[in-house]
Amino acid sequence: MNTPLAASAYTDHFARQHLPPQALWPELCFDLPELQYPPRLNCAAGLLDGAAVDPAHLALRGARGDWTYAQLREQVDRIAHVLRGPMKLETGNRVLLRGANTPMMAACILAVIKAGLIAVPTMPLLRARELGAIANKAQVNAVLCADNLRAEMEATTLPDAARANMLWFGADGTSLEQLLPAQPAHFDAVDTAADDVCLISFTSGTTGIPKGTMHFHRDVMVICDCFPRSVLQSQRDDVFIGTPPLAFTFGLGGLLLFPLRVGATAVLMEKLTPDALLKAIETYRATVCFTAPTLYRQMAAMVGQFDLSTLRKSVSAGEALPQATRESWRQATGIVMIDGIGATEMLHIFISAAGDQVRPGATGKPIPGYQACILDRDGKPVGPGVIGRLAVKGPTGCRYLDDERQRDYVFNGWNLTGDAYEMDADGYFYYRSRTDDMIISAGYNIAGPEVEDVLLRHPAVAECGVIGKADDERGQIVEAHVVLRAGVEPSPELVTQLQEFVKQQIAPYKYPRSVKFLESLPRTETGKLQRFKLRAE
Repeated sequence: MNTPLAASAYTDHFARQHLPPQALWPELCFDLPELQYPPRLNCAAGLLDGAAVDPAHLALRGARGDWTYAQLREQVDRIAHVLRGPMKLETGNRVLLRGANTPMMAACILAVIKAGLIAVPTMPLLRARELGAIANKAQVNAVLCADNLRAEMEATTLPDAARANMLWFGADGTSLEQLLPAQPAHFDAVDTAADDVCLISFTSGTTGIPKGTMHFHRDVMVICDCFPRSVLQSQRDDVFIGTPPLAFTFGLGGLLLFPLRVGATAVLMEKLTPDALLKAIETYRATVCFTAPTLYRQMAAMVGQFDLSTLRKSVSAGEALPQATRESWRQATGIVMIDGIGATEMLHIFISAAGDQVRPGATGKPIPGYQACILDRDGKPVGPGVIGRLAVKGPTGCRYLDDERQRDYVFNGWNLTGDAYEMDADGYFYYRSRTDDMIISAGYNIAGPEVEDVLLRHPAVAECGVIGKADDERGQIVEAHVVLRAGVEPSPELVTQLQEFVKQQIAPYKYPRSVKFLESLPRTETGKLQRFKLRAE
């Protein structure tokens, strides 16, 4: 049974009023001693003023300069004063944030939370229509946006309060920077409840309809004290780097929250290409990398051009990691990839493995603090070797912002992630597909990612996405959408080659009976393949 909420510090009660009823929440578990937090907690203050923090140590590095922890704290505090002073925001108001991965974007997120407001980060590549849907769903009261993204933001349909309260940052003379020098260099963090909402993160839209997920101050600290502590084992001397946007919880954790929690350094990059990431690892002597499988696959062929001698750990999440990608990265770098599955609803990774605990093909085991099982169609747990619905519970869980889909995600206290998994006798979990992506052809269950993994091993294939296509005779057939490597031309002969290649690697009934060649695959800004768009085509 979940405990009642503590007294909120907020005067604007929108967030509390739009939480789902507690009866629809998943069961929350706080079994570990490190997950016992005080009832009053401001996570931004906890991260910036924690015991691990050395004021002189580099906190954030970027193309436009570096900040020590002392400089970051001062910047955050001045921004907090702007929010509560010139912008006249009251506690509990929502602030939409938009910008590339820069120290200034990071400082704005932290300042919003420290000031007792609720951060609503958004992806830099979103368009006005998408931004408007988010802004109006969250009823945002203000906007902090990078100056180079101004045009799309100004074209967005916003609530009236937000339209009248917009500031720009990131360039000389922008409105936010002009206000900062006049603000005090110290801000007393608002005395928020541990279960006050501090973050509304929107899902990346792999199903086409993003949802707002509501997270507490306590949740932010939880994710810092679970995966990075038990699996990543991050230290103060680590230098974190990667490509996920800060608006994506994978990036927010890996590139800001986790390094701050241990007093380490984060490198924030604006140019998010494979060669730029490799060059930055070399330049900044990075030790921990976070990015998606697609980029690891692209980088593996380029590794020899860069000095990656400082890199110790590489984390993959955001979409399923093909074994072929994991192996090519290991061969190129000698590093055994840390795979992980997380969810915006859960805030970060809850199943993973590292080092000698890695098992080929498996995502890993539930990390300390979390539990997982496989449920059949009737909602009953099943044993090893059976594919079913992945169910998870732990110290974080799904709380949608005013959304009926809460009833679909939470079942009997478990979070249903929408993934089809299989567990082995040793408790390792193996990804099979999204539950709505399982292909049923002539009575056979076929997991699209398994076919994708085989196709990616073919020398002609750069990327691929596999879906089920309606078929009168078989119900569905396997259809592969393939992006070829540079210099390779599509042809009927190549289609046959790919089909035969798959038949030689896995059961022949799984081969793609239809193959389409594309210039590129539809992906979200976080790198996730949008199979619903392939199906729509």
